[in-house]
Amino acid sequence: MALPQPPPPAGARDPVTPEHWASGPPSQAQPLLRQEAKEEEEGEETGVQGAWGTGTAEQRRRGWGEAAESAAAEEGQAEVGGAAAAGSGSPAGGAGGGLGSWRPLLAWLQRRQPQCCPCAAPLSRSAAHCCHGGTKMAALAYNLGKREINHYFSVRSAKVLALVAVLLLAACHLASRRYRGNDSCEYLLSSGRFLGEKVWQPHSCMMHKYKISEAKNCLVDKHIAFIGDSRIRQLFYSFVKIINPQFKEEGNKHENIPFEDKTASVKVDFLWHPEVNGSMKQCIKVWTEDSIAKPHVIVAGAATWSIKIHNGSSEALSQYKMNITSIAPLLEKLAKTSDVYWVLQDPVYEDLLSENRKMITNEKIDAYNEAAVSILNSSTRNSKSNVKMFSVSKLIAQETIMESLDGLHLPESSRETTAMILMNVYCNKILKPVDGSCCQPRPPVTLIQKLAACFFTSSIIGYLIFYIIHRNAHRKNKPCTDLESGEEKKNIINTPVSSLEILLQSFCKLGLIMAYFYMCDRANLFMKENKFYTHSSFFIPIIYILVLGVFYNENTKETKVLNREQTDEWKGWMQLVILIYHISGASTFLPVYMHIRVLVAAYLFQTGYGHFSYFWIKGDFGIHRVCQVLFRLNFLVVVLCIVMDRPYQFYYFVPLVTVWFMVIYVTLALWPQIIQKKANGNCFWHFGLLLKLGFLLLFICFLAYSQGAFEKIFSLWPLSKCFELKGNVYEWWFRWRLDRYVVFHGMLFAFIYLALQKRQILSEGKGEPLFSNKISNFLLFISVVSFLTYSIWASSCKNKAECNELHPSVSVVQILAFILIRNIPGYARSVYSSFFAWFGKISLELFICQYHIWLAADTRGILVLIPGNPMLNIIVSTFIFVCVAHEISQITNDLAQIIIPKDNSSLLKRLACIAAFFCGLLILSSIQDKSKH
Repeated sequence: MALPQPPPPAGARDPVTPEHWASGPPSQAQPLLRQEAKEEEEGEETGVQGAWGTGTAEQRRRGWGEAAESAAAEEGQAEVGGAAAAGSGSPAGGAGGGLGSWRPLLAWLQRRQPQCCPCAAPLSRSAAHCCHGGTKMAALAYNLGKREINHYFSVRSAKVLALVAVLLLAACHLASRRYRGNDSCEYLLSSGRFLGEKVWQPHSCMMHKYKISEAKNCLVDKHIAFIGDSRIRQLFYSFVKIINPQFKEEGNKHENIPFEDKTASVKVDFLWHPEVNGSMKQCIKVWTEDSIAKPHVIVAGAATWSIKIHNGSSEALSQYKMNITSIAPLLEKLAKTSDVYWVLQDPVYEDLLSENRKMITNEKIDAYNEAAVSILNSSTRNSKSNVKMFSVSKLIAQETIMESLDGLHLPESSRETTAMILMNVYCNKILKPVDGSCCQPRPPVTLIQKLAACFFTSSIIGYLIFYIIHRNAHRKNKPCTDLESGEEKKNIINTPVSSLEILLQSFCKLGLIMAYFYMCDRANLFMKENKFYTHSSFFIPIIYILVLGVFYNENTKETKVLNREQTDEWKGWMQLVILIYHISGASTFLPVYMHIRVLVAAYLFQTGYGHFSYFWIKGDFGIHRVCQVLFRLNFLVVVLCIVMDRPYQFYYFVPLVTVWFMVIYVTLALWPQIIQKKANGNCFWHFGLLLKLGFLLLFICFLAYSQGAFEKIFSLWPLSKCFELKGNVYEWWFRWRLDRYVVFHGMLFAFIYLALQKRQILSEGKGEPLFSNKISNFLLFISVVSFLTYSIWASSCKNKAECNELHPSVSVVQILAFILIRNIPGYARSVYSSFFAWFGKISLELFICQYHIWLAADTRGILVLIPGNPMLNIIVSTFIFVCVAHEISQITNDLAQIIIPKDNSSLLKRLACIAAFFCGLLILSSIQDKSKH
C-alpha cells in the first residue's frame, strides 16, 4: 500500500520520495554523506571507526545503493510514515531544510540491511535489524547534534562569553569598591571567617604569617603600648611571642609589664588599666603632651571590669559613656601621628563563667561596645575618625569562646590569630609581603610598565584604525546589481590577510589580556584569599578530571611509542594535576609534593626526549629552529616580566626548559655533529654520541656539586638580570639542581628507543604488544612494581629536604615505569584522551597564566571573582583562565610566524631588532633599580 506523501514546505523543491533515490540516498543528504565518507576515509588511516559502520569506505558507499534498492522494492512503506510521525516535533525549514526532507533518509536507515559486525555473535534477523538500524539512527542523531552544538558553542564563542564575564565582574567589583570603600584595612579589622579550624581568612584580602625576623625588621626602633584589662594583657603576650617565642607569661598580672628586644630596638609595654576612668585618661594625656614618650602604636580597650565591679548596673554603663567621651578627643589627637586601635569586647561563654563573673553577660558587653563605637566614631564632626575599631576579635571569639577555660579569656590559638592580624595591620604597608595584600597599597607603576601601556594602547588604536579603513574599503567593493539581468555582480577579490594586520590584531588582543592580568594581580580590583589545604580539595577534583579524561578518548593516528597525541595527553593531565595542586595548597602535604615533583621532572624528561629526537632524526641545527623554540617558550614570560614587574626567574619553569634546550642544542650541534643518517652508515658514530652524552653527564655533576662555580657563571652580567631572584641566584641553583639528571635521562631514552626502532626490534603495529608476550608481561610487572614502590617511598617521606636530595636520582624510575605501562600494551598505545590532549597543547600557557589570573599574589593565594561562593568562583575563574591561555597560545603562534621568518637574511635583521629591544630593556631596568634605591 502506497503511503501518502506529506506536502512540501513553502518554497521547497519537488518532494523527495523513495522512487526518486532508488539508486542512492536522498539528495538533501548528499553533503552529509560526502562529509561522513571523508571522515571514514580519514578513519581508515587513523584507526577511527566511521560513524556509518565497519568495513572500507568503498564498501560502505556501495552499501548505500544496495540498501536503497531494497528499500524501494519492499512493500512495508508504513515504516516511512512511522519514521515521519516519530520526528514530527521539529519544524520544517526552507528549501530541503525541514524534517520532511530527512524522513526518507530516516526510513531508509531503518530499512537498511545491517552489515555484519565482526566483533559480535550472529543475531537473528529481527534482532540484527533492530540493533543496526538503531545504531545508524543514533549515529546520525549524534552527528547532527554535535554539528549543531559546535555551530552555536565553539572556542570562539566561549572566549566571547569569557570577555563578557570579565567586563561584568569588573564593573560589579568597581561599583562595590566605590560603595563599600577601597580600604582593605577595614576588612581586616572588622570581617572574616575561619577556613577549617585555625586558619583565619579576612574578607577580600590575604593575611601574611610573620616570622620572627620579619617582625623585628618591621618594628625596628618602634614603641608599642597595650593599655587595658586582662584580655588586652593576653593580646600583649601573643604579640610579643611573634617577636620572641621564648617570652613567658609570668609575674604579677595586675601590674605593668615591659618588654624590650635590644637587637632590634623594639619596645612593647603593657599598662594595667582595667577600667576606662581617670587613671587611663591621665596615661593617654601624658602621651599627647610628650612627643618623645608617645608610642608608635597604641592598642586600648576595657569594659568587663566595670561590669563586674558595679554588678552590671545601668549607672556603670552611663559612667563608662562619660569616661570614654572624655578620652575620645585625646585618642583622636594621638591618632593623627600614631596608630590607635580600640579593641571591642569579645563575647563570653556564660555557662563557664565563675560565680563572681556571672553578671558579665553578652547583652551587657554588646551595650558597652555600642557605646564605644558611637562615641569614638562621632569624636570628629566633619571627617572620619582616625581611631580604628578593632572588632575582628569579636568574630574570632564567637567561633572559639567555647574552647575557653574560664568562659572569659580566649584560647591561645585565637589570641595568636588576633595578634597576627594586628601585625598585618601595621607591617604590611612597611614590608609589603607578596601574600599580605591586606592594608597594602597598590604598587607604583614603573617606567617600563608605563611604556608597555603606551605600546599596547597604540596597538589597539592602530588596529581599530586599520579595521575601520579595511571595512570602508570592503563596503565600497560590495557587489552591485546589474539593472538588465537583475543579478549581482561581485567585483570583490579575497586578498590574503597582511602581516601588519595580524601583528596589530595580535598586539591588540594581547594588550586587552595584559590589562586583565594587571587588574587581577596588581590593581587590587578583584579580591584575593589565602589557600587552605584539605585532602578533599585536592583528591576530589583529581577524580573528576580523571573521569572526564577517560570518557573523552579517541584512536591515535599512529601507534608509535610516545606519539604526538600521547605526549599531548601526558602533558595535559600532568598540567591539570599541577593546577589542582597549586590552587588547593597541597604543597603542605609531603606525599603529594613528592609526586608533583615527578610530574615537573616528567615535563623536563619530555624536553630531553623531544628535542633530542628532532635533532637526531632531522639534523636541523639551523638558527630558525632555535629562534622558533626560544620565541615560543619565552614570549609570554617576557611580556609578563614587563607588565607585572617581575624578574625572569620568577617564572622558574620557563628559564629551566630554555636553558636545557640550549644545553641539548649545544651538545648535539658541536663538532662532530652526529645524526641518525650519519650513524646508520657506521656504528662507530653511535659510540661517538654516547661519548658526548657522557661528557654532558660529567658537566652536570660538576655544576650540581660546585655551587660556587654555578653561582659565578649565572651571576655574570647580563645573565644575572635573568636568573637572580631577591638579589642572588640561589633559587635558580636550587630549581636547576632539583631535576638535574632528568633531561639527560630523556635524551638517553630517546637514543635507545630510536636505535631499537631502527633495528625493528619493537612491534609498534596497531593492537600489538611492544615486545613478545613473555617479555611484555615481564616488563609490565617490573614497571607496575617500580611505580608502586616509588609511590610508597614518596608517601613515607618525613623530611622534605632529605627527599629532595634523593629525588634527582630516583624520579626517572616512576617516569620510565609510566612510559612502559602506557606503551607496552597495544590497545593502550592505540587510544588517547582527547580531553587531556587539548589541555596538553596549551600546557605552557596554562602553567604561566595561573600565576596571575587563576591564583593570586604571585601564586600565594586564590583569585576571588565571585565572593561568598567558592565553587562558583572556581568554575568562573577557571573558564576565563582557560580561554585566556588558549588565546595567548594562538597569539604566540601567529606572532612566531611573523617575527621569526624562514628567510635567514630577514631573520638576522629581526634578531638585531630584538637584541636592541633587550638592550633598551636592560638600560631602563638599571635606571629603575637606581631610582628605587
